[in-house]
Amino acid sequence: MRFLLVEDDALLADSLLELLRGGGHRVEHLSDGDTALARLASAEHGVDLLLLDLNLPGTGGLEVLEALRQHDPETPVLILTARGAVEDRVRGLDLGADDYLGKPFSLDELEARVRALLRRHSRTTRLSLGPLELDVTTLGFTLDGDPFPLPPREQRLLACLLRHAGEPVDKSRLAEQAFSGEPMGDNAIEVYVHRLRKRLPAERLALRTVRGLGYLLEGDP
Repeated sequence: MRFLLVEDDALLADSLLELLRGGGHRVEHLSDGDTALARLASAEHGVDLLLLDLNLPGTGGLEVLEALRQHDPETPVLILTARGAVEDRVRGLDLGADDYLGKPFSLDELEARVRALLRRHSRTTRLSLGPLELDVTTLGFTLDGDPFPLPPREQRLLACLLRHAGEPVDKSRLAEQAFSGEPMGDNAIEVYVHRLRKRLPAERLALRTVRGLGYLLEGDP
């Protein structure tokens, strides 16, 4: 899932980026309202969830939300605001926000609110290929209906490959989508692919290397 975090508190933003990217999501961070307004101006913005602070430099968060809702009534919006700002919270909900979280908040609560919003808004909550199934909200896998736990990086890698099942995914795309742009050399990606390949049932799922194109996940090899 692709998130947009609009938050001018650098320390809080760093914590949220680490948390959300660690959960396998792609997170873009902006620190002012003017940039956010421009980023969301098109209906094709490609954001699956907006986490929006209200007290921003430049254009305020409420104005960003109001402008977004003029052309996009669907994208879930979680407002981040000072705990005592009751009027702002009410105004935000009236303008179309889906939920709010008062600062300071626990990271566990934020994760729970995010999961709830994604469940509520997701049209496709599961992806499958052969015996493998992915819950796109939790990134949890099952194999033949049984839990299929994986280490976090292999979990994110497999989720990315499953989303692109049937087409090769090159290393640069894996680094961006599976590892959220964190420094990840080609050799490291090869190691994770090798580990993942050993965990999959080779007779029912194939993780192939396509020379010059990347890695391809297929069912019923």
